[in-house]
Amino acid sequence: MPLYPLPKPRSLIIAVLCVVLTLLSGCSMLRLGYNQAPDLAYWWLDGYADFNDVQTPRVRSALAQWFAWNRRTQLPDYAALLVRAQAEAPADTTPQRVCAFEAELRERLDTAVDRAVPAAAELALTFNSAQLQHIERRYAKSNEEFRADYLQIDRGQRAKASIKRAVDRIEMVYGDLDDAQLERIAKALPSSPFDPELWLQERQRRQQDALLMLRRLLAERAPADRAQAALRVHVKQYERSTNEAYRAYSARLTEFNCALGAALHNGMSAAQRQTAVQRLKGWEADVRALAAEAAP
Repeated sequence: MPLYPLPKPRSLIIAVLCVVLTLLSGCSMLRLGYNQAPDLAYWWLDGYADFNDVQTPRVRSALAQWFAWNRRTQLPDYAALLVRAQAEAPADTTPQRVCAFEAELRERLDTAVDRAVPAAAELALTFNSAQLQHIERRYAKSNEEFRADYLQIDRGQRAKASIKRAVDRIEMVYGDLDDAQLERIAKALPSSPFDPELWLQERQRRQQDALLMLRRLLAERAPADRAQAALRVHVKQYERSTNEAYRAYSARLTEFNCALGAALHNGMSAAQRQTAVQRLKGWEADVRALAAEAAP
């Protein structure tokens, strides 16, 4: 689990996946949250696109189908991944192993996103100019929210917020940290390459690219296959930015996160590692229960 967030997509195109990942990362009410996810995803998407009466049932139907597929085909795999994590949690790890696990998570995200692309493309071709303006305004609002969360003017407050985010993520898995561990985190994070200003610039560039793509597809009255191809190209740019400097930054951040994540795990006590095992086991049980509820 990265201590600093790696660059993540937050565009309309894969918002469904963001909702899922948010629910799965919290896990305290995983089963309830997952069962409510189609409605939550709809309202999240509607906040961007302001769906009309014709689009609304189509979006809800697409979301229901996507979650049914995810429940039936993907949740068993997620459960198996949690079993592996339980087996590895008691032992020390390495930065390479942490990065390998992160890569596996990204592969699963890619699979889930690819499944969403056809429905997203079909929906995008029904947008009108007013909806694109609505998306642009919502992007601006999300950027202000980002600034409030990551770009506090007072550097001390910014550092304090970063430490709190890291501690919250770690304690979600390992339970309470002791004073020495908290101090270790506070001393390590200032050396991170994490740059929220650079991340915001990349977000804004991607948002403008998304709007340009949508406007082009609508102006050209693109067929569905071309819209899907354009969306897939756009989504891939979240994994590999077209900005060479940002790609290099992302690689440095990933390397730092993997090294620090391994070091912190290796500094956990046996009791804390056992807490991690038990929490992973609980999440596995929830995921298996959700998968068992899939329609035949």
